[in-house]
Amino acid sequence: MTVDTDVAAMPLKLLKSKKYVLFWISSLLSNMGTWMQQVAEPWIILSMTQSSVWVGFDSFAMNAPGWIFTLWGGVLADRRDRKKIILYFQGVQFVCVAALVTLLVLGWLKVWMIVFISFLVGLTDALSMPSFQSIIPSLVTADEIPKAVAYNSAQFNLSRVLGPAVAGLVIARFGAVACFGANAVSYLPFFLSLYWIYPKKAPKLKTEAPAQPISQIKEFKTFLIKNDIRIPLQTVIVTTLFCAPVLTFCPILIKDIFHSGVSGFGGAMAAFGLGGLSGAGISLLPIPNFLNRNQVSISVAILLGVATIAIGLNRSLFFLYVLLVIAGVALTVSNVAANSYLQENATNQTRGRVASLFQLANHGGLSIGALVTGFTVTRFGISQALILNGGFAIILQVFNFHLSRRISKVQKLKTSQTMHITKVL
Repeated sequence: MTVDTDVAAMPLKLLKSKKYVLFWISSLLSNMGTWMQQVAEPWIILSMTQSSVWVGFDSFAMNAPGWIFTLWGGVLADRRDRKKIILYFQGVQFVCVAALVTLLVLGWLKVWMIVFISFLVGLTDALSMPSFQSIIPSLVTADEIPKAVAYNSAQFNLSRVLGPAVAGLVIARFGAVACFGANAVSYLPFFLSLYWIYPKKAPKLKTEAPAQPISQIKEFKTFLIKNDIRIPLQTVIVTTLFCAPVLTFCPILIKDIFHSGVSGFGGAMAAFGLGGLSGAGISLLPIPNFLNRNQVSISVAILLGVATIAIGLNRSLFFLYVLLVIAGVALTVSNVAANSYLQENATNQTRGRVASLFQLANHGGLSIGALVTGFTVTRFGISQALILNGGFAIILQVFNFHLSRRISKVQKLKTSQTMHITKVL
């Protein structure tokens, strides 16, 4: 197999870019801190309230703003200085996290304060993320942008793996408050790196008004209908809606079913992180010829549904760790495959909107899934709630797989007919 030498040399070019490497490392540390807090926060809330509803409501408050404000964050990125936007909103987040640590140490923290701060963090994240994603083109040359974006995506997935794993070890050794403190500290390297890597005189941004959201939706609707891009989005929504709550409500599972404490929770988070790290490696392997990335994503998502049911039925702490490793592998492989399929099938004119829809699918599923699961856990118990979630996930993903196969056959038929007509002509 021949390899394009320019493509092969691309990673080395990126590694020689001090600004890009600093951006990559500081972003990784910042995202790891965020994931550490998101793992520790449900444990703190459960310790304070003994309520699964509050755990779900907190996750909903964190992710729900992304539904509404991500688009407006794009408007800000087009009309204002992106560096100032990032520093302002990330600074607000830093103050929020520092306030949580202070209130927690002083013993003044109330559950409503946690939920309110989660909402503020989710809001500022939605408004600053488009500007954050616009940094990369200013750090590399034009031919390096695709590879730089890909490595930035890998950075985020790696932080999603390492954050929970490190959080599990930190909680077991130092307690949940240490994760909050680590998140606060993780903002500092990013602030310093942003001052250095961002151009001192950023190019003047265009001030003309962007397209109206409604017109963008109508335009994009046609693209979705003509392509099966809606399939991986449905896969991500179902996965985050019904299976991702396993991680959110793991503290309740550890306490109510296994009667364990912080050490058990730390082990569970480390197991999930190990699975995610393994899943990241598996995602680099070639896929079977009879499947595309979309079908791989759905197939692994079905496995994740089975693992969710098994976690609900399981009564062994050791096998819980094994099942969480499997869940971490499945969640990572499914999401990476879905995202890769979206990027491969998006056009240059739709790539940004496709990426934003992937982000919205994640935020939407996580927020609503956590809220609904919080009520089902209260009504039926954690085991029954996970069994119901896993069952619904499997049914919907099987339907999704069938729909994907049907669309794939139609596309192949159209392709063969086009080739036949071409030969005749």
